[in-house]
Amino acid sequence: MDAEGLGWLLVPLHQLVSWGAAGAMVFGGVVPYIPQYRDIRRTQNAEGFSTYVCLVLLVANILRILFWFGRRFEAPLLWQSVVMILAMLLMLKLCTEVRVASELTLHRRVFAASRWSSCGRAATPSRRPTSC
Repeated sequence: MDAEGLGWLLVPLHQLVSWGAAGAMVFGGVVPYIPQYRDIRRTQNAEGFSTYVCLVLLVANILRILFWFGRRFEAPLLWQSVVMILAMLLMLKLCTEVRVASELTLHRRVFAASRWSSCGRAATPSRRPTSC
C-alpha cells in the first residue's frame, strides 16, 4: 500500500490526535484540583489548601487572556485559561464557605463555653450570674 492509499486513515487519525492533545491542554491543568475539591467538600476542612495558589493562578490566567488580545496564540491555551479561572473561582468559593462555616462553629463554641463558665461556680463575686 502506498501513502495515498492510507490518506483516508491518516487524515482522521491526525485530526483525532490533534483534538485529543487540545483537550488534554485545556483540561490538564484542572485535573489535579478535582480530588482536592472533593476532599475539601467531603471533610468540610480547607486548612491544607492555600488560597494564595488560587490568587496566583487567577492573576496569571487573566494576564494570559489579556495578552491574547494583543498577540493571538493558539485557541486551546486561551480555553485553558478560561477553564482554569472557572476552576479557581469554584475552589475559592468552596474554601470560603467551608472556612466561614468552621469559624461560625468555633464562635458558637466559644460563646457557649463563656456562657457556661459565667453560670458555674467559677463566676467572680462581683458578677452575679444571671439565670442560666
